[in-house]
Amino acid sequence: MLRIWSLFIICFTTLALLVAGCSSPGEDRPEGKQDNTGADGEHGHKPSQHGATIVEIGRDNYHAEAVFGDKGLVRLYMLAKDEAQIQEVERQTLTAYARAAGDTKAVEFKLEPAPRSDDSKGKTSVFEGRLPGSLQGKRVEVTVPTIRIENGRFRFTFKSFKEEQHTSMPKGAASEKVKKLYLTPGGKYTATDIKANGNQTARQKYGDEMTEHDAHPARGEKVCPISVTKANPKFAWVVGGKSYSFCCPPCIDEFVKTAKETPDKIKEPEEYVQK
Repeated sequence: MLRIWSLFIICFTTLALLVAGCSSPGEDRPEGKQDNTGADGEHGHKPSQHGATIVEIGRDNYHAEAVFGDKGLVRLYMLAKDEAQIQEVERQTLTAYARAAGDTKAVEFKLEPAPRSDDSKGKTSVFEGRLPGSLQGKRVEVTVPTIRIENGRFRFTFKSFKEEQHTSMPKGAASEKVKKLYLTPGGKYTATDIKANGNQTARQKYGDEMTEHDAHPARGEKVCPISVTKANPKFAWVVGGKSYSFCCPPCIDEFVKTAKETPDKIKEPEEYVQK
């Protein structure tokens, strides 16, 4: 009897080892399912067709691949929520604003529809344009304030370079660099301004509040000091004891930085209007 039980235990152990050896991490995913989750557990983009940067549009509703070429060429390939799927959009001229990395002055240029031969009539899946001569060959950041896709209007930004990856901060928290920018005085940005702004950063004050951009403000309307699009009064920040209006929180970052490092470039609030 003891011998029979010994044989049973040996057989059961061998079977368990065989089953364990036949499986490997990740094999419990459904067949054909690609794992696009990054190390931090968040959505990761698929490899791009042209080896360029994949840009998220509208909280991951759509995407675009931004390709920078010779002589300032900028080409946008429109993609769907699934980046492997091409997205056709209504033919339209996109107004874009480009600035050199580390600079606050943006220069306007156009991205025109460049439809592929198989795009539907009146639609395009590609846009093309050229950076202004002064920015060609430089590391640039480009903002498109408005693009119409299906029933929505979206704003997005892309860069010609990749930034170092940093550990993401919890919602509502700010990195030490951002805290130093907003919570220490310098230049035209005073301790009184910091108190007037609630001793907080723009991200802490406005969070993920949605922004809309109007690239065609009427004469006399306030414009954002950074993007020169129509200013939104709800995105206001005190600098030099005076309130300035912006199109979105990221532009406040740039303005505060300018106020601290090159205060002479800051104009009076009433000068930031559409002429």
